[in-house]
Amino acid sequence: MAPTRLTKLKTTKKRKILYTILIVSMLLVSSVIVFAIKLTLETKNASSKMYAPLVGETENNVELNPKPDGSSFTILLAGIEHEEEEKYGRSDMLLVATVNPKTQKISMVNIPRDTMVYIEELGYEDKINHAYSSGGISYTINTLQKFLDIPIDYYVSTDFQGFEDIVDTVGGVDVDVPFTFKAQLTESLKWKTYTKGPMFLNGNEALAYVRMRKKDPEGDKGRNSRQKQVIQDVINKATSLSNITKIDNMIRDVGNNVKTNIPTSEYFGLIKMYQKVKTSPIEQLHLEGIDKKLYDKKEKKDIWYFFPDDDSLNELKEILKLNLDDSGQNAQNDINTTKEVNDLSKGE
Repeated sequence: MAPTRLTKLKTTKKRKILYTILIVSMLLVSSVIVFAIKLTLETKNASSKMYAPLVGETENNVELNPKPDGSSFTILLAGIEHEEEEKYGRSDMLLVATVNPKTQKISMVNIPRDTMVYIEELGYEDKINHAYSSGGISYTINTLQKFLDIPIDYYVSTDFQGFEDIVDTVGGVDVDVPFTFKAQLTESLKWKTYTKGPMFLNGNEALAYVRMRKKDPEGDKGRNSRQKQVIQDVINKATSLSNITKIDNMIRDVGNNVKTNIPTSEYFGLIKMYQKVKTSPIEQLHLEGIDKKLYDKKEKKDIWYFFPDDDSLNELKEILKLNLDDSGQNAQNDINTTKEVNDLSKGE
């Protein structure tokens, strides 16, 4: 039986729908391919700019122990302030974090930039930020490894412009301002009021927010907490699906302003690992101590230094070491119990 005109029309209509679906599918696939190629090129270009392994960087090489297999590791986040007359600049912010994927625990401690430490390469004690200004990230890592008695597996350093760009690329950050204060913004030199409670900040505002210290009643402790807020929100937004279309922009910003010894081959493994632990709260650790002025012969004036408390430093070392062990979570409870018993004994 010959097909009727109606049957022919239905067949033609079905073919048009099929062709439309095929064309749309091909366009979608092509778009994904184009995006993937662009992303790959951006990644390759950015990686070549920001990858800076430490071996061979200075005469005193720092041997690192990368751990891409899912085991615990440490990472140093360094905020660098550059001056025209300085070769390396100064480390304005130093955050050391231990990450244990198996116990899903992240511990973070801020090392005050005025902390008095022994800098092996210089052969004397000085501020920790002078380690960077004297020999860059290698001197800093070597000093921190000996100061905290743990290995530093990875580092990521960025200057202030890089910090601002990254915050802006992820769409800004949401913070919970602990108290109302004013801080001066860079470049414009305008004063901004940060009101107690939830606030949304762009890159320039976030930079002033994490740098302010003198007006904080808790000093470095308060600044540490604000830095933690911003860093955690940046990481959460950067790894969220809603920012997938901004990945190429993020990589470009990172490539222009960030240096790291993390190989490109380990990026996806670290991101995958972070997805498992990102919901876990970051344990904020504090290094207790006192601020004290000392006369500096070179500068010919009194300069402020931060002297760590020995008991606080030893306790900090223990916590960081235990978090690098698979049993770190349980062992931490033992430390807290022991500390409480000791405190009670002292009280009696």
